[in-house]
Amino acid sequence: MTTTISAYAAFERGGPVRPWTYEQRDAREHDVRVEVAYCGICHTDLHSIGPWGRSFPLVPGHELVGRVTETGSAVTAHRVGDLVAVGPVVDSCGQCPPCVAGQETMCFTVATATYDAEDRQGDGPTRGGFAEQVIVHERFAYRVPDGLDPAAVAPLLCAGSTVFTPLRHWGAGPGKTVGVIGIGGLGHLGVKFARALGAHVVAFTTSAAKVEDALALGAHDVVLSSDPERMAAQANRFDLLLDTVPAVHPMTPYMLTLAPGGTLCSVGLPASFDVAPFAMVVGRRSLATGGAGGTAETREMLDFSAEHRITADIEIIGPDDINAGLKRLEANDVKYRFVIDMARTRSEH
Repeated sequence: MTTTISAYAAFERGGPVRPWTYEQRDAREHDVRVEVAYCGICHTDLHSIGPWGRSFPLVPGHELVGRVTETGSAVTAHRVGDLVAVGPVVDSCGQCPPCVAGQETMCFTVATATYDAEDRQGDGPTRGGFAEQVIVHERFAYRVPDGLDPAAVAPLLCAGSTVFTPLRHWGAGPGKTVGVIGIGGLGHLGVKFARALGAHVVAFTTSAAKVEDALALGAHDVVLSSDPERMAAQANRFDLLLDTVPAVHPMTPYMLTLAPGGTLCSVGLPASFDVAPFAMVVGRRSLATGGAGGTAETREMLDFSAEHRITADIEIIGPDDINAGLKRLEANDVKYRFVIDMARTRSEH
């Protein structure tokens, strides 16, 4: 027995998102069914509708918040009515060392993505949160902290986790100087988290219009990366750089701002890295990457967000505005994350 789900899907690579219905499998014993209230729009959605997409029709969306409407027979973590959040992963092997350690995004057999991935038990491709419901293994549904705006929590499940995880991994905190490159969907949360962790935070931006915004978000200082003198003055300064820019860009000038032994962690997923190796050799600097954390780091991030009252700065749109939102996101025209109010669809029908 299956359930007919209303959703919004891309039917061809690079094409628009349109209304669609599909048959959703039943919940298994460890699954929860979640009625989606809010779903963020991520750059990954743009990439998946574009060059990354594998199977069409494709239902994007991997940062969502909603209510549990059904639990499998063996579920212990959640009850019907619970407000939960779901991120980029809905299942994993659960047995390899990373999974056992709560690092499921590093699963040796590759974690099951929330959408455009093959279901682990052969029930076709996974479908994301641009839909009225999703099904997810109970491990990957997270309780939404009390007192936080559910809509503004949704982007924390991807964007928030993606910046919080490397900040924790590389020890951002008191006595450390952290630079955040790019003040967008990822970068604005990077500044908030780094400041709350106790680091000295410097924002790098190409836009003079974002200087005041970056300071308001919590940066101690802002550097216009288009100013060669200001960039030269940052030499050998940073313990960690969090590079959130999704497009290919010159990274060597940033690499030279790292202190000896420092790390530039790219989380924006550009198509390639434009960096001179010699800039890394001098000072034993490192280039690393990172993505959203597993269940252990995601729970820590949500608890930390609740403690420090951190959520994303969002613009809420309706399902009819998804295509316009995707175009604006591609043009970097959002402060700082779009969130779709999926309930508008149900209330209008």
